[in-house]
Amino acid sequence: MRDRATERWGTYEAFHIVLGDKRVADIVVTNHAKLRYHDRIDREQIGFEQIASWAWDCLKQGRMTPYYRKEEDVYLIDDDLVMVAEFAEIPGEFDLTGRPLHRMIIVTFLGRMSETIELRDLKSYYSWLRHSRRMTLMKNSRKRR
Repeated sequence: MRDRATERWGTYEAFHIVLGDKRVADIVVTNHAKLRYHDRIDREQIGFEQIASWAWDCLKQGRMTPYYRKEEDVYLIDDDLVMVAEFAEIPGEFDLTGRPLHRMIIVTFLGRMSETIELRDLKSYYSWLRHSRRMTLMKNSRKRR
């Protein structure tokens, strides 16, 4: 997702964007993330490239922020859309100071906080989800006996 050349000959825009302690130079969208994007964000059938380009623009404009201060895997776009991403170093790619560049791998889109209230506190939501699944499994195992 590197930026294209600018209007003037011989000049390029910055090809990485700092997000936390990572220097993002590329964005990859997984198939699962594409499916979730179509289910939860936009019903139009757009491809991986368009989703990655949209995410790159959000990153460039500073619209992407960490959901939690300490953790770096869940991000908010426009303080509403919750997204899970992982990072991988790009082998052999470094910035001008020698720090490694990273590839952002968008794992999934969880949805919009304005539509799904449970997303406002992910830790309690996932705790509840684990508990409810465990209780369902326990009930099902009692029925079989």
